[in-house]
Amino acid sequence: MPDTRSPATLALHAGEAPRQAGAPVTPPPQLATSFFTHPAAVGFSANDLAADAPHFYARWSNPTAESLEQRLAALEGGEAAVSFASGMAAVSALFLDRLAAGDHLVLSDVCYAGVAELAQDILPRHGITATPVDTADPAAVGAAMRPNTRLVHVETPANPILKLTDIAAVAAIAHAGGAELSVDSTIATPLGTRPLALGADYVVHSLTKYIGGHGDALGGAVIGRSERMAGLRRQGLIHLGGALAPFNAWLILRGLETLAPRMALHEANARKLEAFLAGHPKVRSVLWPGSPRHPQHALAQRQMRNFSGLLAFSVRGGGAALAARLAERLQVISYAVSLGKTKSLLFHIPTDDLLRASFRVEGAQAAAYRDWAGEGVFRFSVGLEEADDLIADLGQALG
Repeated sequence: MPDTRSPATLALHAGEAPRQAGAPVTPPPQLATSFFTHPAAVGFSANDLAADAPHFYARWSNPTAESLEQRLAALEGGEAAVSFASGMAAVSALFLDRLAAGDHLVLSDVCYAGVAELAQDILPRHGITATPVDTADPAAVGAAMRPNTRLVHVETPANPILKLTDIAAVAAIAHAGGAELSVDSTIATPLGTRPLALGADYVVHSLTKYIGGHGDALGGAVIGRSERMAGLRRQGLIHLGGALAPFNAWLILRGLETLAPRMALHEANARKLEAFLAGHPKVRSVLWPGSPRHPQHALAQRQMRNFSGLLAFSVRGGGAALAARLAERLQVISYAVSLGKTKSLLFHIPTDDLLRASFRVEGAQAAAYRDWAGEGVFRFSVGLEEADDLIADLGQALG
């Protein structure tokens, strides 16, 4: 039965063990690598792993990771989840589980750089071809489909320019072509978008970002149907080995408890920072799905319940020089990579570098990216500080 409690409550209580007197309200992490077992309980090979098997070895499963997986599945409205050591481990495991030699992948031409590079550099070694397309255009997705397309992978909002994909429309196209749809919903979080309810087959998260929220634990997860997750555990987790450390799972569970109030404040602060940047004379454009100035704001309103705290802005020339100045002058905001932390982070991503090294698109696709990003964007993960302090810090650094 689906858990119908509110997302804020699920983030705190889903997956809890039955209550009993004397048990801790916050269970400690289970750091064991091995668990007491019996020959009749579980086989030595992961290929014989049954759905009701007890914990056996920490690469297979762990009580703390299991609690996290149950909570994530409840938040996404999915049947089950599998956790991994990082978001990239989760994506890699999913791709290698669902794709084989001769198969074709369609993926967003704007996505996390590591995913783009995986598709460009690693998958072809396994006989898997990948086509990057503008998934914001459902017609482009339809045109990219082939008889051997087995998976469509989208990221929405997409890193780093917050471009959106209509999940329901692309799910219909993928399924009509005999393929499945996976959605990287890291930036949206389960409080912003629930892709499974819109037709996706899989949801991927980098738990390192908003879900963990504190910048102290790597993690990743895939959520979907029970039978698919059981296969992913056997092949993508146990055999590839990217298991989430129990202590990291515990830290991420701790972060999940405050996800709802954090996302509300991230969104509120981003709204104020977007308005400030939109009126700044040095700013060429600012991109945030919650703003009417975003080209796809109408889709964001239909598809997102929280617009998250990540925005991107480009300036009117001299982005690299400005990046150096910001790194030296910012006092509250940190010039650093990543996103989704309690503290505000800002980092410059040059367009030429991203198109050359990661996305590797040319012609109209490259031009479309430049329309959004100019010569580079400042990816700004707006944190939980007082918004006026962030505005003052950015204002003095911009000059």
